[in-house]
Amino acid sequence: MKTRIIQREPEDPAQTTEAVEETVAEPRHSKNVAARMGRWSATHKKRAIIGWFAFIFAAFLIGHAVGTKPLDAAKSGSGEAGHVDSTLADNFKQPLGDAVLFQSSAKTVEDPVFRAAISDVTRTVAGLEQVKKVHSPLESTIKGQISKDRHSALLQIELRTTDKDKAVALDKPVQKALAAVAKRHQAIAIDEFGINAETQIDGAVGKDFKKAGTFSVPLTLAVLIVAFGAIVAAGLPLLLALTAVFATLGLLAIPSQFIPLDQDVKVIVLLIGLAVGVDYSMFYLKRVREERAAGRSTSAAIEAAAATSGRAVLVSGLTVMIAMAGMLFTGDKTFMGFGVASIIVVAIAVLGSLTVLPASLAALGDKVNKGYIPLGRRFFRRKGEGAMWNAILDRVLRRPLLSAALATGVLLAIAAPALQMRIETPGINTLPQNLSSVQTYNKIQKAFPGTAAAAQVMVKTDDVSSTAVKNEVAKLQRQALATGQFSTPTNVDYNDQGTIALVNLPMQGSGTDSKSYAALDTLRSTVIPATVGRLADADVGVTGGTAQEKDSNDQMSGAAPFVFAFVLAFAFLLLLATFRSIVIAVKAIILNLLSVAAAYGALVLVFQHGWGKGLLGFDETLGIVGFLPIFLFVILFGLSMDYHVFILSRIREAYGRGMSTEDAVAHGIKTSAGVVTSAAIVMVGVFSIFGTLQFMFLKQFGVGLAIAVVLDATIIRAVLLPASMKLLGDWNWYLPNWLQWLPDLEHRRTVDTPPKAPPALEPTG
Repeated sequence: MKTRIIQREPEDPAQTTEAVEETVAEPRHSKNVAARMGRWSATHKKRAIIGWFAFIFAAFLIGHAVGTKPLDAAKSGSGEAGHVDSTLADNFKQPLGDAVLFQSSAKTVEDPVFRAAISDVTRTVAGLEQVKKVHSPLESTIKGQISKDRHSALLQIELRTTDKDKAVALDKPVQKALAAVAKRHQAIAIDEFGINAETQIDGAVGKDFKKAGTFSVPLTLAVLIVAFGAIVAAGLPLLLALTAVFATLGLLAIPSQFIPLDQDVKVIVLLIGLAVGVDYSMFYLKRVREERAAGRSTSAAIEAAAATSGRAVLVSGLTVMIAMAGMLFTGDKTFMGFGVASIIVVAIAVLGSLTVLPASLAALGDKVNKGYIPLGRRFFRRKGEGAMWNAILDRVLRRPLLSAALATGVLLAIAAPALQMRIETPGINTLPQNLSSVQTYNKIQKAFPGTAAAAQVMVKTDDVSSTAVKNEVAKLQRQALATGQFSTPTNVDYNDQGTIALVNLPMQGSGTDSKSYAALDTLRSTVIPATVGRLADADVGVTGGTAQEKDSNDQMSGAAPFVFAFVLAFAFLLLLATFRSIVIAVKAIILNLLSVAAAYGALVLVFQHGWGKGLLGFDETLGIVGFLPIFLFVILFGLSMDYHVFILSRIREAYGRGMSTEDAVAHGIKTSAGVVTSAAIVMVGVFSIFGTLQFMFLKQFGVGLAIAVVLDATIIRAVLLPASMKLLGDWNWYLPNWLQWLPDLEHRRTVDTPPKAPPALEPTG
């Protein structure tokens, strides 16, 4: 194939010839892995495309054959409570069931109408084959199931199973029977709380996640259509992202055999997969379009994109995977599973961007622009320079010190409320209050303080029927009640083997407030050591909702320094090796930490101080869910590096061609403004959907991510980054002599075209 030089107003013919020679010859001998992968895929497009879909199909078959191992909730806890839960799951299968609440504002338990309702429920439910035992509050031997004001009573139902999945099925006839009895006794309110609560909450979670999935994909496609101005071009990034998600869900079956996965892992995979898959494809596709607009052939444009944007995608993907690996250091099994899933979906998205994407672009050629939509044309003009970003950047570069000071001041002001962050355990008040089971829980808690929030003390010995054990257990109950932080009814259950005694102690408070935490601390530090804690060779521990959340929060707090240190250290080393600049690496870390801190501050303003609570659909201002800060950190740090690495790669590329730092900064940011803006809109749109969901932790998760991306793509990337680089000048590229041994991972001379006189290659036949 012959080639000719297309030259537009060259400043120096010698430079033009040199650029053309490097465009043709240099990639063929490049050590750039992304360039080699892209060139091979474009040359062997059929193999690459068929191979990709074969890989997706194989991943599906693997997942179907192996099966994904779910995380057992009883085995996922942390600390002392996690140990107790695991021990009970193995050695003490407790019957599952329901509590039935009877209430009347006008009648008391002594009223014949009230007693008739209780008797009817007892008789009806006891006759069901699914029910093992019924504990009526009218029985003389049962205490503590009638409220002090006598207007409320609790009836306990035990089902014939210890398995949660089976309990859901067995509970359905019970629910129907209770509904029928309630119709016969309308003067008394009859409500159920137990198995139905898990069913309703799981259903609400599923409904929320379905809503997120239903709206996120069409929203992403709409933004891509506007951004690229063509349906085919818009569909490629979305197709790549979705196939990466699909493959990940199949391959997760393998690591799940070693790290069982939480059921919500699918949402994390969809969220991360859409974000990075779309981002990487947009970076790549935008560069191909830019090279085509400069006059290059399709194959030359793909090689140029592979050597530049492809390399940025590879570095960005590695950085994101490092950030996600931070979740492995939490020690929490749920988050460890999230970390593994995130790493796999990012790795597959990177692989697809470097292989099937260039292959697809080579196969489509100019057909990638089919389905032309005029609305999106302005997003991808030849230089990608929007008037708004031009105006902002020009002013920033004219007054870099003032711009940097103002941007830093704004971010610090937004971040300042983070110092007031109050960690809140996700209790019943963070659940949708329109669920009947949640409403019943609140009624029970009001009528029987502490009943719904009980501590369970496990005493495991060789023989719990011994006199010594029984004496200490009785003493435990007496001393707990004597503190005034616990209430009746207390009870003791024993396993069939006679090795475990489980003491149930209703505590004061809601289960997640200061009263409950104080009661837990008293129980662990004072009551237990003076009673059952003195038994020789006894395994003693406390579990229950309060203990579980306290231990989980403590573990996350303890793991946070290790997570932060790992992510920051390895991200620094990767950026240092990539850009051969200690200043660039340090500055990237600082800017990303500013972004995360600002997101924390915004969360406090919204969810503690109530800014915009009406818009987001919540009334009560609580605190920040305990696991969210560390979870947001790893995700935000990883995703924000997408933009940072992509923009820095364009700046470094222009600087390597001989531009001054200021010109390189202006060129890099302006040429990437369109794609960064579009990618940010996709992320903000998807994350904002989570802000509209019912569950508080999902709201906080979505709002935190959306705000962080907005700040990251505007104040940090468009103001603080260019201002700081202008101020530092050539110091941006400083590498101490003692680090000169670092390998040069740079592309020696990129195939990008200088903005003033872009040479290009075009086939003539």
